[in-house]
Amino acid sequence: MYKKSLIAAAAMVLLSGCHRHHNARLSAPPAPAPESPPPTVASIPPAITPANAKQPSLSAVPESNETGLASWYGHPYHGRPSASGEIYDMEQMTAAHRTLPFGAQVRVHDLDNKKSVDVRINDRGPFVDGRIIDLSHAAARAIDMIGPGTARVRLEILNMPAPTGPARFAVQVGAFRIRDNAERMRLEMEAKYGTARLVQRADTPGLWHVLVGMESTEEGANGLAQRIRSERGDVAAFVVRVDSV
Repeated sequence: MYKKSLIAAAAMVLLSGCHRHHNARLSAPPAPAPESPPPTVASIPPAITPANAKQPSLSAVPESNETGLASWYGHPYHGRPSASGEIYDMEQMTAAHRTLPFGAQVRVHDLDNKKSVDVRINDRGPFVDGRIIDLSHAAARAIDMIGPGTARVRLEILNMPAPTGPARFAVQVGAFRIRDNAERMRLEMEAKYGTARLVQRADTPGLWHVLVGMESTEEGANGLAQRIRSERGDVAAFVVRVDSV
């Protein structure tokens, strides 16, 4: 009997040992997460800047240290003419910028997730303080910006189109749906700063934009915008490239 008891006790110990070993495997710490993928760059189709293409020389394009917020836009602008006259397609790699010439190619670097996307400028905007570029839906999706809506970015100019004439810059101080209100602002700006006019654009139907001044350099227009902002705290003044004089 004593021998049988010893055999039974040994069997219980072996079974207990197997049971702990099984639980230990189930509760083992998970394998370490894979390393984050390297930063990606989404390019403008159809491969305007392919990886094996010769990049423009550094002297061929101006340096850009422009940083700020990027936003994106889709409907209801999809299918409408952009400021360049091109029909806006929100699934193309394009963007709106206030002063870069149409056709400029820009790499947008997200400063937080380190992703980048290449876009072609074909529209004007955004006219919101602190925002520097308005991406298409496709470009925003490429850098995971759809959900947040905005992102901190840095702009890198890849290529600039050949100039077709002298550049002109003005300061936009307002956009009005009622022309009489726009005209009152225009007269006030003209009396104070010498030159002001009303402009309508295809990308913003029904709006009258009030533009002040006409400068040959962006720096000159920036100086005028700073003066307007300091003298008129109630006016949001943005420098814009005048695409048609």
